[in-house]
Amino acid sequence: MPATPTPASAAAQPRNPLHGLTLEAILNQLVAHYGWAELGQRIPVRCFTSEPSVASSLKFLRKTPWARDKVESLYLFMLREARRGG
Repeated sequence: MPATPTPASAAAQPRNPLHGLTLEAILNQLVAHYGWAELGQRIPVRCFTSEPSVASSLKFLRKTPWARDKVESLYLFMLREARRGG
């Protein structure tokens, strides 16, 4: 009997810091670290600058791949800076 295969996602992403995180968790950590004002400066989209909320931002980010990529990149940058002690 053959061995049971491991899930492709777990085997393919053993060192991916985004693996297993929801967009909401990423956004909440960014807001806690930077605040809405600085987040709006770093990623200038209206959902961060004009009456920001997690719900409206999630709705926009789920529909807009380029903005989601920027948020994920900023999250990875934040993790790198934290590891460096900055």
